[in-house]
Amino acid sequence: MHLELTSEALLSQLGYNKTEQTLKQMNDIIENTNNFEKFSQHIPSFSDALAVEKGFIGMSNSEKYLKIKCDEDTSADNLSAFEELVHHWANKYKLTLQKVDSKNTYYIVGQA
Repeated sequence: MHLELTSEALLSQLGYNKTEQTLKQMNDIIENTNNFEKFSQHIPSFSDALAVEKGFIGMSNSEKYLKIKCDEDTSADNLSAFEELVHHWANKYKLTLQKVDSKNTYYIVGQA
């Protein structure tokens, strides 16, 4: 069964309030992310898994993508587990990620 998340549902799953601005931002992200509908149903469970390693998925303010980010004050063990989790998820769903220089942040560019 394929479950498609609406913009409103995704905002809620990621902890955002539904406003005109956040809804427009999420719609822009969905339109800009290649094959978003093919992996979007897995975002909530991935977000839950990231939380264990002090990571999260959020909307970028500078790019029209979702970002995967780890807290800056994360221990080396958590950071290593975070990186492993991100790469495993990206490989599993054949995602293209863009790493932000010198930060523990990735943009979800889309699926090939």
